[in-house]
Amino acid sequence: MKFHNCINKTTNFAKTKMGRILAIDYGQKRVGIAVTDELQLIANSLTTVAAKDILIFLKDYISKEKVDFFVVGEPKQMNNLPSESAKYIEPFIKQLKKQFPEIEVKRIDERFTSKIASQTMLTAGLKKKDRQNKEMIDTISACIILQSYLETKNRF
Repeated sequence: MKFHNCINKTTNFAKTKMGRILAIDYGQKRVGIAVTDELQLIANSLTTVAAKDILIFLKDYISKEKVDFFVVGEPKQMNNLPSESAKYIEPFIKQLKKQFPEIEVKRIDERFTSKIASQTMLTAGLKKKDRQNKEMIDTISACIILQSYLETKNRF
């Protein structure tokens, strides 16, 4: 009887699915997107979307996948003040919160993500033409933002 009860609890746990964490590297023209697996352990590049289409893309994605929260890159200067591009991201964050009020938005410093993405592509042996692909850089940057968040989260 006790063994049967244990199996039921294990089965119920397996049915409980965690949502994914979705990372956003927002730019004026393009938005890089990355997501975790359902266990929120591994960051994966997903795609790049035109900035004007991002809310439509997210609405469609969320209709198919459970998302626990968004992680949005926070552009900062070396002195820790917001960078020039912050003025474009803040209106997007307001739209994101309005469109998806049930999904929390977390921010993480995104300094150097584009440079790290470019270096990653170079280290991976991509040809110069491929390394100049801005969509790929944006997607990799989103993945770096998400990986940074996961590493920070797991420290505490």
